[in-house]
Amino acid sequence: MRVNADFSRPAVVHAARADWVASPMPGVDRKMLDRVGGEVARATSLVRYAPGSAFSAHTHGGGEEFLVLDGIFQDERGDYPAGTYVRNPPTSRHTPGSAEGCTILVKLWQFDPADRQQVVLDAEGIAFHQPEDRPGVAAAVLHADSREEVRVELWAPGARIDMPAPGGLELLVLDGGFAWRDEDFIRQSWLRLPVGRRFEAVAAPEGARVWLKEGHLRFAGAEAPA
Repeated sequence: MRVNADFSRPAVVHAARADWVASPMPGVDRKMLDRVGGEVARATSLVRYAPGSAFSAHTHGGGEEFLVLDGIFQDERGDYPAGTYVRNPPTSRHTPGSAEGCTILVKLWQFDPADRQQVVLDAEGIAFHQPEDRPGVAAAVLHADSREEVRVELWAPGARIDMPAPGGLELLVLDGGFAWRDEDFIRQSWLRLPVGRRFEAVAAPEGARVWLKEGHLRFAGAEAPA
């Protein structure tokens, strides 16, 4: 399966307007943002767990990164309420599910194969700072390494966002919205820009809260399962 699989071109999905598609596990549905492969795939998706649903135990050969958007995600390590950011590195294993239901943004098979760092953060509790060269923006770094940086950003109402994306850029609107190329992005809208592009947007009158990841698209395709 190939969904937005050409990483040399911008990709847009307004997921709030898309239908949920059933996964192989009852009660677990998804909206595919990008995908290269079948059930084992390099993939970015929104995944919704109905109350009481679960996946069987499995190992993440290529790693798993996710942000809990609403509800409470669970596995044998504990509960992960809305706002929790998790990185389960390659070779990690768990049994995911949700007693009350939840929605997550999840990325699979997009790690350095040698990465073994486990990360669990309460993104709601991370301190924001104001970058000196980006007026109207406050940023909280969730993860940073030599390959990528992952942040939650707050954009002031009407703020003009202008930033280079030498290593590619990907973002999901968590609240509020923005305009990009005369297109309105709202909650659950997703944008991916290829390596070398520049991102220029204007925050909505109510401002925006976005999940943002940059740098990682230099390696797009290198991590995908064979």
